[in-house]
Amino acid sequence: MPRQSPIERLAGKLLDIGNLSPPMRCGQVKAVFGPLFLLVQSDILSRMEEQTMPKSTTDHRTYRPKKLTTDDIRAGCIKLHGDDGVETEICVADEELRQGLDFMEKFDKAVTIFGSARTPATDRYYDKARRLAYRAVKECGCAIVTGGGPGIMEAGNRGAYEANGKSIGMQIVLPHEQITNPYLTDMLPFYFFYTRETAMRYAGEVFMFFPGGFGTWDELFECLTLIQTDKIAKVPVILVGSEYWTGMHDFVRTQMVSRGMVTEQELSAYVILDDEDAIIDVIKNAPIREKN
Repeated sequence: MPRQSPIERLAGKLLDIGNLSPPMRCGQVKAVFGPLFLLVQSDILSRMEEQTMPKSTTDHRTYRPKKLTTDDIRAGCIKLHGDDGVETEICVADEELRQGLDFMEKFDKAVTIFGSARTPATDRYYDKARRLAYRAVKECGCAIVTGGGPGIMEAGNRGAYEANGKSIGMQIVLPHEQITNPYLTDMLPFYFFYTRETAMRYAGEVFMFFPGGFGTWDELFECLTLIQTDKIAKVPVILVGSEYWTGMHDFVRTQMVSRGMVTEQELSAYVILDDEDAIIDVIKNAPIREKN
């Protein structure tokens, strides 16, 4: 006789109750429906566990879920199978990651610049990013990496281009703002945000953050989290513009550190600087990361 599920056992008990007299029926209904929630919950969890366990088959097909390895990513496409036999081929995201990692291996030392796409060319931070990128190329021999768009990204690429250096754009298609700036010597297009961000995380020996909006802050805190958790090497993170970044730093100290959510030591993951000579010194002294 096949094993009954908890739901099937419950149905049997309800049928038995229907044959009882009304007084006894009332008491039995309370006894059965008390553990009803636990029975249903147990049945659901059991079924979920059965569905998510990787299957072992004689045809050696790979079943979902599968943790992707570096070899999987570099291989381009992989094929996974579900319990229903449907085959899924994963290609685009893997290919973007592989291309991004391979692309950046061509450059020995790079500075990755983040900041607002909406910063106009008349803004002083545009000029600052342009000057620093120029000096990073001339004085430090660095390539400059940005998202390839306008604003601060354009300023960084422009400075590198004017210094006859490598000016790299990792571009993504957005519904607004994201047009390719004209100061790129090398460009790699992306469709997915997360593959682009991953490639940019492994792209630089120094990360420079200029004032920006949601996207810039997302990139900053993801970068700090990866450094905090040792997922990427501890590289210099420079926040350019004390008038803009001091408020963030004060919030982190008064709210996060005071509540034990961030340690004082972890605040050393970034530095706030205005002086351009001091910023160039940080870039000069940054060690070259292993790109493997």
